[in-house]
Amino acid sequence: MILVLLIAATLWGLGHLMGAPRAARAYMLGLLFVAVLMLQVVLPAGHPLREATGGSAALWLVLAGLVALVLAYRAALGRVRRRAERNEAAVARERADAAPTAAPGSLSDTELERYARHIVLREIGGPGQKALREGRVLVIGAGGLGAPALQYLAACGTGTIGVIDDDVVDNANLQRQVIHRDADIGMPKVFSAEAAMRAQNPFVTVRPYNRRLTDDIAADLFADFDVILDGSDNFATRYAANAAAVATGKPLVSGALSQWEGQLSVFDPARGAPCYACIFPEAPAAGLAPSCAEAGVLGPLPGVVGSMMAVEAVKVLTGAGQALRGQMMIYDALWGETRTIALARREGCPVCGGHAPAPRSDQ
Repeated sequence: MILVLLIAATLWGLGHLMGAPRAARAYMLGLLFVAVLMLQVVLPAGHPLREATGGSAALWLVLAGLVALVLAYRAALGRVRRRAERNEAAVARERADAAPTAAPGSLSDTELERYARHIVLREIGGPGQKALREGRVLVIGAGGLGAPALQYLAACGTGTIGVIDDDVVDNANLQRQVIHRDADIGMPKVFSAEAAMRAQNPFVTVRPYNRRLTDDIAADLFADFDVILDGSDNFATRYAANAAAVATGKPLVSGALSQWEGQLSVFDPARGAPCYACIFPEAPAAGLAPSCAEAGVLGPLPGVVGSMMAVEAVKVLTGAGQALRGQMMIYDALWGETRTIALARREGCPVCGGHAPAPRSDQ
């Protein structure tokens, strides 16, 4: 029996090292169990191979029954947990519906108290906070960059927050994606993020889109929002988001991460800034830009860059200060350095054309 358990542990460990999914590894263990059971049934009593694998089919059947009980218990706990999460989300929605409302265009007493630190800022004030309340921001990705951006956008009173992502919460996400909890593992990220934002601020409206952003839906989706935040982790989504942002004239706050470094810019050709394709006309060759899973990433780094993305969105919506249009901020966490470089539009850019637009009066 010990031999079989060693083989099972070896199969599980090798599968883990090779990156095999948990289901595939469980399937291999199931095949091993069936093979051992067949040996116990087919071979005669006292056969060396039968003795080496336990010597009795009854022993393995009892063990299988115990494993089945444990799995059934875990499945029942999972169902209870998901039901509790749904109830929690329902309670958050009820609280949002029951939250005190103010007259159109004004802030309630609760909101005035909540956003007091914004309102006393000269650059934001009451008008800026109302602009935030009426603002609509779409965040692409509820992962490392999206998590802090969504949290701060909700906390500071952004009226409508959309979030689009087709992924589910994984244990490996929790090192940096702070909007999700351990209890959310296996849950679609957009719904986990929605529950967290509603619990944080019942005055905001959250629109979750549990799907991947693609070329065929991007422009129609972007039309419903004022500012787009791109926290995606692949170049196909980044180029789709850029093309749709250019087509709809929406500012695109773009952030990116790699190991210890993050970068941030506001791509906005409608207001004279370059678009993403002006700076990155094509995706890098395979292997030149490894993903976070391949190269690693410092846990707090997405919090720094994602929070900066929220700052840029607030500045764009309120008109405060100067947004990072035509500039890219690069933050090196390893050496504690921040630098900003100028960006220029690329003549003949196939996405935005690279031509200077007509002057505009808005920020």
